[in-house]
Amino acid sequence: MAIGTQPVNTRRRTYAILIALVLGVMSGLFIHTLSPAVIHFAEQAATLMTGIFLRLIKMVIAPLVFATLVSGIGKLGDDSQVFRIGGKILLWFISMSFISLLIGLLAGNIFQPGAGFEPPAVEDLASLKHPFLPVDFLLHIVPTSVLDAMSRNDILQIVVFSVLFGLALPAAGKAGKTMLGWTEELGHIMLRMTDMVMLLAPMAVFGSVMGSIAHSGGGMLIQYSRFLVEFYSTILVLWIVLTTLAFLVLGPRIKDLIRELIQPLILGYATASSESVYPLLLEKLENFGVPTRISGFVLPLGYSFNLDGSILFQSFGALFIAQVYDIHLSAMQQFTMVLVMMLSSKGIAGVPRASIVTLVAVLPQFGLPEAGITLILGIDHFLDMARTATNVLGNGYAAAISAKWEGVLSDGPTEDRL
Repeated sequence: MAIGTQPVNTRRRTYAILIALVLGVMSGLFIHTLSPAVIHFAEQAATLMTGIFLRLIKMVIAPLVFATLVSGIGKLGDDSQVFRIGGKILLWFISMSFISLLIGLLAGNIFQPGAGFEPPAVEDLASLKHPFLPVDFLLHIVPTSVLDAMSRNDILQIVVFSVLFGLALPAAGKAGKTMLGWTEELGHIMLRMTDMVMLLAPMAVFGSVMGSIAHSGGGMLIQYSRFLVEFYSTILVLWIVLTTLAFLVLGPRIKDLIRELIQPLILGYATASSESVYPLLLEKLENFGVPTRISGFVLPLGYSFNLDGSILFQSFGALFIAQVYDIHLSAMQQFTMVLVMMLSSKGIAGVPRASIVTLVAVLPQFGLPEAGITLILGIDHFLDMARTATNVLGNGYAAAISAKWEGVLSDGPTEDRL
């Protein structure tokens, strides 16, 4: 039986996630009215519920990415196919990244989200500081130890190792074929493990939302309502642009793809973690007709190079902070900032708060106070939910488009295996 056709009642799982999301909001609002001790206890419980789920997911991510990417490259047959498919999809990723940054930039200039905010006092954000240096970034791409990269779930380094490993398989002859079979079986095992972990998804959704609202309360949402509406409106524009571009390639079948992506989008939005969605996204793309050799190759690349929602936040957030401190950025400075963000955004891990770290890395290069990030930290969880869902949508579209370009997109669940 194909992985994407396992007897899992996905409709019930979707309902369970939605119910957990609603209960999390209601519970958080109620708990916020109680004593500080109760709120602290609720936050600890929420951390435990969400942490267990994310740790279990992160436990399987590295071997799953390795297995799906190596087997995907191995099934492509020759280096020319790898470079052809990889070259096309990387060009798509770069184009979508540039479009996302421009949309965030335009929205920041039009909405002026920072107007009316009081600039905070300068605080020590050394824990978030991670200066971006092009040389360090290029060196970071190449892992010194694949085991170290896997222990840290550094997707970009795992991708580099897996691509080289997959390309080396044909040269190994019989041993390469044997290793290809092993990676296929490893992929099956890791996806089975993931199915078990996914049973805890509603618990993680409830804990994540409940903990954030219990801590900050509904007043936080009211205070930042304008910023949230403007950011979500900008995200919606990006969704429309991405969907329109995908329609130009996929045609009417875009409706079927959107239907398959609904559950991964809900899970990504609720957990604010792209990693938690990866196995489910593989399954849904297979249901749509994308061969696993394509999705297993494209999605890991997408988790490093195609985080559309995360990089839109980079330009939008930077302009927000500039406006809070009444710092004018010229058109040339803004364009230069986009180019820097194009590089610094690559390799963002699919975990919560990674966009904040990258934004803090870029701010000093354009004379923007890092302390401005504290205005965003309080609502970043809700921003991250929208960013993550957008990342999932963009990567789902990219995998389907790649399959269409290669002429291997089928009309239903594919018989192709890992």
